[in-house]
Amino acid sequence: MTELVHALDIESVWDSLIEVYAEVRKAQLNDPHYSVDCYAERLARHGREPGWEAVIAYEDGEAVGYGYVNTLTPVEDRWWKRTVPPLPHEATSVPTVAVKEMMVLEEWRRRGIAKLIHDELLARRDEEAVSLMVSPANQDGRVKALYARWGYREVGGAQPSPGSPPLAVMIRALRDAVA
Repeated sequence: MTELVHALDIESVWDSLIEVYAEVRKAQLNDPHYSVDCYAERLARHGREPGWEAVIAYEDGEAVGYGYVNTLTPVEDRWWKRTVPPLPHEATSVPTVAVKEMMVLEEWRRRGIAKLIHDELLARRDEEAVSLMVSPANQDGRVKALYARWGYREVGGAQPSPGSPPLAVMIRALRDAVA
């Protein structure tokens, strides 16, 4: 049975997040953008941002997946500044939580674990909207299609860093995000 564990401090789950990340991205670790060191830098930055929270899924005591979120600051957040085309002020001024990372080990996929993590991450949030960025190429488009089935709609694109792939920016109302 899947156990979901919340964490509000990055130190308590650092090793689990790094281990799952390295396993999921093992085929890409030679690419500087996907290296463990680069990920660790992003993770440390995200862990200092407002509203950071993680949910880790465990099976028999082993971390098999995780997700983490941050609260986006209205209008001026880097998240919104990178979105092309720029979203209207009305969209970026709504209190929003961003799903910054979510991944599940390959052997545990297609069992509903990602949905469990997603819903648990959002269950206690007070924001009005939820946003995420996803590579349209991730798993040949299946991840983006999954998010669309969960009610997210694409509102633009972003390329967070020169080495990152182009990403689709997706958003939905938070109250509809947990089914």
